[in-house]
Amino acid sequence: MGYLRGFMEFSRQDQATRDPIERIKDWEEYTIRLDEDELQKQGARCMDCGTPFCHTGVSFNQSDIGCPVNNFIPEWNELVSEGDWQHAFERLKETNNFPEFTGRVCPAPCEGSCTLAINDDPVAIKTIENEIIERGFENGWEQANPPKVRTGKHVAIVGSGPAGLAAADQLNQQGHTVTVYERDDRAGGLLMYGIPNMKLDKETVERRVELLEAEGVTFICNTSVGEDITREQLKADYDAVILCTGSQQHRDVPADNRDSQGIHFAMDYLKDSTKALETDPNQASIHARGKNVIVIGGGDTGADCVATALRQECNRVVQFGKHPANPEERDDNNPWPLFPMTFKLNYGYEESVEAYDEDPRQYEILTKAFDTDEAGNVKSLRTVRVEKVEENGRLVTKELPGTEEVWEADLVFVAIGFTGPEHEVLDHFGLELDERGRIWTVDGTNDYRTSEDHVFAAGDARRGQSLVVWAIREGREVAEQVGDYLTIEREQLTS
Repeated sequence: MGYLRGFMEFSRQDQATRDPIERIKDWEEYTIRLDEDELQKQGARCMDCGTPFCHTGVSFNQSDIGCPVNNFIPEWNELVSEGDWQHAFERLKETNNFPEFTGRVCPAPCEGSCTLAINDDPVAIKTIENEIIERGFENGWEQANPPKVRTGKHVAIVGSGPAGLAAADQLNQQGHTVTVYERDDRAGGLLMYGIPNMKLDKETVERRVELLEAEGVTFICNTSVGEDITREQLKADYDAVILCTGSQQHRDVPADNRDSQGIHFAMDYLKDSTKALETDPNQASIHARGKNVIVIGGGDTGADCVATALRQECNRVVQFGKHPANPEERDDNNPWPLFPMTFKLNYGYEESVEAYDEDPRQYEILTKAFDTDEAGNVKSLRTVRVEKVEENGRLVTKELPGTEEVWEADLVFVAIGFTGPEHEVLDHFGLELDERGRIWTVDGTNDYRTSEDHVFAAGDARRGQSLVVWAIREGREVAEQVGDYLTIEREQLTS
């Protein structure tokens, strides 16, 4: 490594953040880039550990170890520490199609598996990654590079989220002609409408889409498969079809009066708020101004709802989670190098603490029913506290008598995850599904062929709800398999 004592002499420094009270007044990204000197110090903290778990990229016991796209992290950390940003960019781009996405929204399992994290703060890998790609754009290193030769093969990709975009990028660079179909009005999938601007500005997504277009990828938006274009048309016009439709079948709350007005799925709220930014954020059809907001679900999507409601000037926002708060330090059942399940105050929670003097999270709480007014609008929630207990060798959730509460609410967002992909496209193709309702593939690990000839699947539709970085990996891997398939097919036709 360039500086062998860096991990001993320099402390971890993440990207700075804008003042919470100021940033909730707008929809701009909340982070601030570090300066050159500090970035080189952060790169120098990489410790030449010998066996770098940071780029391992495997799942174990429902957790992640290292980077799923197997980034060459120690290599570009060293290059950054030496100020060699262009070579760092070149090494980063060998494994990751879209570092500007992962550098902003990935929870960074690489950092949880950093060897330094055994007894110290990990290297600020995510911060460095984002800086490398931004410098790549600013210095003209990242620019359109269309393939010099076309193979004559055509591939359709259904869905323009991170898996679809990664597959499109890889197959286009192989020389195949790629068309991406998207049902929304703009390409990007969850990157465009599932992640708020504060975390991922939409100009960043559009910048990448425009680059792919300049390289020869065609995007057709406002097009639903099964309605605007059929399975038969796709199979007739393309040599292969890849389904990257995501996992957006909402998990719902089974409670009385669930159909009351003012109760929405979290993703519908985030999408509506993002769309409104194109014209007037005050004209969003679901707006939290002056309302008491409750978010049901303790994950990142729920946290994004908290941050969005704050910017819409809600009266109060509370987030319910059925699990206990994470510990300050790793539990014994969550050892390194697994992803650390520890207590964190993310951007939305920090903003709530500053604006309302309270963390919005309520733990170990279960929604039992909704109360409505005479017009059918939600007015409150009834809840009960719960705890996890072991019965017959497994953990079960038990309600605690005497802990019933009533919470005033004018607006409720359900953010308890997804059960799998929506079935309209899958049913239209007549695809076989697995026991969890995901698209069945020949080998759930590394074979992306579906039960239908010439049709492949990748991303959350096949894997289940996961991270953006896993979607990119799946997109890269399905592209490799489809490329091999098209090569064999071409050889058979010419032999």
